[in-house]
Amino acid sequence: MSTPNTHLGYYAINDIMKRAEGKNVHFVGAGGIMMSSLALLTKKLGYDVTGSDRSDGALIKKLKDAGILISHTHSEDNIKDNCAALIYTVAISEDNPEYVKANREGIPCISRADYLGYIMTGYKQRVGVAGMHGKSSCTSMCAEIFIGYGNRTGNRPTIISGAEYAAMDGAYYIGDKENFLFEACEYMDSFLDFNPTVAVLLNADLEHVDYFKSLEQIIESFGKYASLTGEDGYAVVCADDKNIMKSVENYKGHLVTFGIDADADFTAKNITRSCGAQEFDVYKNGEFLMHIRLPAYGKHNVQNALAAFAAAYICHIPVSDIALGLASYTGAKRRMESRGVLNGACVYDDYGHHPTEVAATLSGAKEFCEGRLICAFQPHTYSRTLALIDDFEDAFESADLVIFADIYAAREQNTQNISSKMIADRLGGKGVYAGDFDSVAQQIKANAKPGDTVIVMGAGDIYKVFDRLELE
Repeated sequence: MSTPNTHLGYYAINDIMKRAEGKNVHFVGAGGIMMSSLALLTKKLGYDVTGSDRSDGALIKKLKDAGILISHTHSEDNIKDNCAALIYTVAISEDNPEYVKANREGIPCISRADYLGYIMTGYKQRVGVAGMHGKSSCTSMCAEIFIGYGNRTGNRPTIISGAEYAAMDGAYYIGDKENFLFEACEYMDSFLDFNPTVAVLLNADLEHVDYFKSLEQIIESFGKYASLTGEDGYAVVCADDKNIMKSVENYKGHLVTFGIDADADFTAKNITRSCGAQEFDVYKNGEFLMHIRLPAYGKHNVQNALAAFAAAYICHIPVSDIALGLASYTGAKRRMESRGVLNGACVYDDYGHHPTEVAATLSGAKEFCEGRLICAFQPHTYSRTLALIDDFEDAFESADLVIFADIYAAREQNTQNISSKMIADRLGGKGVYAGDFDSVAQQIKANAKPGDTVIVMGAGDIYKVFDRLELE
């Protein structure tokens, strides 16, 4: 069973962190993308920081390089005598020995979401990007805009993202106390612990079925997230997404819409595609504002850019700076990230794991693919695969060949006997079940030809396939 979300208020956490000054703050599961960023930020704030994580890799190395002691086992011994606070992610189990010891000895335990919500309250404008898909990409677009503006004016943002981005040299960026940008994760309703003044809502559909039991529950949660801004705040919502629009039907603050197909406050018109980019004109309530060049493909990325444009506009960033930021966008790590060339085929790495994300990414890739579009896919969790198997059957429509790895279990057990072969069989001749990563790599090598586009896709550990490919 996962640990509970503590839902501590600002004053409770503020009191805990004041008493923790000069003492140890311990992070359980420190190797996660957001946990590692929060650990580094806490270190910069002057606390003695330690952490634990069974995994190893670049994020753990960054923590160690910053002087943070990391243990690769979970043990009561990791809790120091001077430990004054424990930060945890709800992904750990409630019998985690560090979590158990902290509770037994009265050491305050703060969930990652609660802690992030507390950290952001020290900033005047807090822009939180929420949505089942596209959060990291949109947050990265916002980062490019706000960092570029900050470099010109000296008013630099602070950013906590769910993906690494080149402009931040990681997944976080420390700036001044004016603007705080963050990715608002909906899993386990974590985003309800946050304190946005500008809530960006990109989209909503059925996802995280191990927690959310219905689409109606998801829509309700997104509505609650928007309401956190209060009546003086802003909700920036996608008019093209009927679920998101339903979620803000009772919103009391300033509602700002963006979209391509539906009537909206911010719209994109005259969309063209050329030379590795899309170009379009942004209009606000029918009035032309700025021409945009965005180095990213796909309708979904135009929507992400409109969301970033609207959020920056609300924060009083000039449209010329917004245009410069979007033109400089290079893509978040593992979001159609170029990894090299194999047999004359261009190879990309992508984090997509939900049918909507898979379909959008492959559709966008098909626009520039000269030869065949080959996807190597690792489904993420048994519950998601089972609940969305019909949607997965349709998600690969744009691909010419789909190579399936075994399902990434994460925290689950395969009690339903679901397998990725079941999806492959539904795709007929273009679906191939490979299983382990060695077999996936062999299939990619055997099929990739000059002019093809290969996308290695999934939210688990399918990136390990790249170690088995000889990329140029």
